[in-house]
Amino acid sequence: MIIRNQEDVTTAVLAELERATDPRFKEIMTAAVKHLHGFVRDARLTDAEFHQACAFIAKLGQLTTPSHNEVVLISGSLGISALVCLLNNGQNGQTDTTANLMGPFWRMASPRVDNGGSIVRSATPGTPIFVNAWVRDAQGRPVAGADVDVWQTSAEGYYENQDPEQADMNLRGQLTTDAKGHIAFRSVKPGPYPIPLTGPVGALLRAQGRHNMRPAHIHFMINKPGYKTQFSQVYSSDDPYLESDVQFGVTQALIGQYVLHTDEPAPAADVQGSWYSLDHHFVIEAGDNSLPRPPITGKAEGDRPVRAVLERREFFQASGE
Repeated sequence: MIIRNQEDVTTAVLAELERATDPRFKEIMTAAVKHLHGFVRDARLTDAEFHQACAFIAKLGQLTTPSHNEVVLISGSLGISALVCLLNNGQNGQTDTTANLMGPFWRMASPRVDNGGSIVRSATPGTPIFVNAWVRDAQGRPVAGADVDVWQTSAEGYYENQDPEQADMNLRGQLTTDAKGHIAFRSVKPGPYPIPLTGPVGALLRAQGRHNMRPAHIHFMINKPGYKTQFSQVYSSDDPYLESDVQFGVTQALIGQYVLHTDEPAPAADVQGSWYSLDHHFVIEAGDNSLPRPPITGKAEGDRPVRAVLERREFFQASGE
């Protein structure tokens, strides 16, 4: 098609999509072209801004490594990850769900842990926490034999793949639910943490006047044939960043009650002083249990990254508005 004006560009691209043989591919790409072309028109994008956007997108890929995924990080920071999750769970976004973000730090093949065992694999400062979780189906029946991956940051806010001071696979483990759909493990209470600022995500947050903090949480990935694989994050009820999570991940169903115990004995004899407990219930849906590609596959080398924290700018409203 010979292009006569700017409207013809969209018409020509959509016409070429008619050659696609996969109906779902055609549906997705048609919507993408319409929205992308509409965005260019609505934003009145200049040549300079277009080239700036291309460089921004290229940088996302350039900074994605075996131990860091900038693409997943920006998807969360724009709320896309949360939206996709909620649209695909809880009866297609109509009801509460315990599904949540996969996040950029899941690694496959974490070590097996017996029920009641510890996921701490190297000296890790922090207050001990004892976690109990139950997995049920949509009818409230316990789901036995489900594999549950768990992973988290240290109390200092570092995942092991970011931190050379932690052993490989520290604070990660894989358990299996018993006949009651139950798992239990010991760890340290995770801390809130800043997401990295060295790439395009940092530039995006600075331009918006946002902080880069995530509230403390423990990840769970539940997998069993016949059920949809569910990623979850259980957020700490006492965390100051619940209302302003940089990844827009906190839902009411996943605010866990991290209970501090100061005067009663811990479940382990070697624990003296304060400790936490967390009890949480998950509901999984029938569906496909295939796993996505892990966003990272290895551990970073070099020095521990320096924590950089952005301040959240107060909301500005122009006079007269």
